[in-house]
Amino acid sequence: MTTRPTLPLLRAAHPVPAFAVTMLTVLLAASMGVGTRTTVTLFVAVFSGQLVVGWTNDLVDRERDRRVGRRDKPLATGQISVGLVRSAIGAAGAVCVLTSLLCGPAAGLLHLLAVGAALAYNAGLKSTVFSWLPYSLAFGALPAVVGLARDPAALPPWWMVSVGALLGFAAHLLNVMPDLADDAATGVRGLPHRLAPTTVPPLAALTLVAATVVAVFGSRTPPTAAQWVLLAVVLVLAVAATRTTGKTPFYAAIAIAGVNVVVLLLG
Repeated sequence: MTTRPTLPLLRAAHPVPAFAVTMLTVLLAASMGVGTRTTVTLFVAVFSGQLVVGWTNDLVDRERDRRVGRRDKPLATGQISVGLVRSAIGAAGAVCVLTSLLCGPAAGLLHLLAVGAALAYNAGLKSTVFSWLPYSLAFGALPAVVGLARDPAALPPWWMVSVGALLGFAAHLLNVMPDLADDAATGVRGLPHRLAPTTVPPLAALTLVAATVVAVFGSRTPPTAAQWVLLAVVLVLAVAATRTTGKTPFYAAIAIAGVNVVVLLLG
């Protein structure tokens, strides 16, 4: 194990998607008029929850990652210890529970349910035909968490939750695309693995565009000129999500989620 484990520990937390999802939460809070104190609490709750999910993912997958030679995984290469990661999970988990509940009982419990869905994915749901469900539940719950933190008596409109669920489904498809071969070698067979490889990119693109169409027409009827422009941007990003490699498609999906939040701000 390295004598300076801070950076490897950070890498094991999947920091880019963790920060991206957290910033989406902040943008959602801004679009819904959430106060500064509650927004900061949401930021800490969501970010700490994402850290728990990222560390748990690498902890559960460390033997699989070793077998396929994943040099980008600090746990698999021995740069950090299992004990250190477990301690980090415990600390981040405590922060997540506390700050989630500070957002209010309804918002807090819903957020913890979303984190629990992600942990269920890590624990084995990723290897079933329902591998998409934790993503859809977690992304779909995010607008409701923010809305309930602002006003415990008011839920966001159905179309906003639907946009999140669609984005979560697409994000799952795009996130596993780079790892299909490694997953097959280690026995992971989620929904994308059961589809024809040529089917996954167009299905993801169609879902991303569908999410934005729902956002554009749900937030304002008729759409503004700026929203039509954003829809065109999403079409370009959807093509990029299906024509690029590595983690770029997943980041394109997160970017589309950000565009959808801007649609809400313009609505």
